[in-house]
Amino acid sequence: MDIAKSLAVYRKAIDLRAQRHEVLASNIANADTPNYKARDFDFGEAMKGAASRWDEQKNLGLAHTSSRHFMTRGGGADYRLQFRNEYQSAVDGNTVEMDVERAQIADNALQYQILTQLISSRFQGLRTAMSGTQG
Repeated sequence: MDIAKSLAVYRKAIDLRAQRHEVLASNIANADTPNYKARDFDFGEAMKGAASRWDEQKNLGLAHTSSRHFMTRGGGADYRLQFRNEYQSAVDGNTVEMDVERAQIADNALQYQILTQLISSRFQGLRTAMSGTQG
């Protein structure tokens, strides 16, 4: 995989992790809102959707012939928000379960941190390779 493509994959993954964090934080913020329905999206499916759009764009045959051209991105969101399954019904109709939300937000934050470390390692490897070629 070339450098530009791997960085694009990392960028999309980190963007999706940040968006998922916003969705989960919104659930927590609305934990006391009557009739609020907790939402989330499947990160793996979102990455597959983004990858399929990259393939579609590649097959369009559009040429990027100048550094001043804007790179196009597919329209629409890369994920589909879904309502979270209700495990325990609440009297006020709210489906936010704080234990579930805390676990999901902690896992998402950990995955975000792993991505940032992978990106950092990738750049460190590039720096090392470039400094080794400069006599």
